[in-house]
Amino acid sequence: MLMKIAKDPMRLFDDIWSGSQMAVAPSFKVDISEDENAYHLDAELPGIAKEQIALNIEDDVLTIKAERTHKEEEKKKNYHRVERTYGSFSRSFNIGEIIDQEHIGATYDNGVLHVTLPKTQPAKKTKEIPIN
Repeated sequence: MLMKIAKDPMRLFDDIWSGSQMAVAPSFKVDISEDENAYHLDAELPGIAKEQIALNIEDDVLTIKAERTHKEEEKKKNYHRVERTYGSFSRSFNIGEIIDQEHIGATYDNGVLHVTLPKTQPAKKTKEIPIN
């Protein structure tokens, strides 16, 4: 079960599992930047085909899942060292309510997944109630 992080703007894009007691699984590196119109997330996924990447949002949490497979002919080689990791990778980030989720875009080029998260104005949750 994913635990939703508080809507503190300073916690925007916090990795959902950071600070948890869970064992660290092999993962991938990300850079997150911002301009006046959007946030930009670049995830390094070298050696992974675009079809092996899934990107989704649930309850203001952006999740990137990918899988790097070990080819059968490579398994037969007599390796002296294996440093690359294989298997499923996943990272989840709190994106809060200031992202226009309907207009998120993603491209994948040369081993880098680029996700554009357009900014939106947060919904006003205050209302003045007239007294009769």
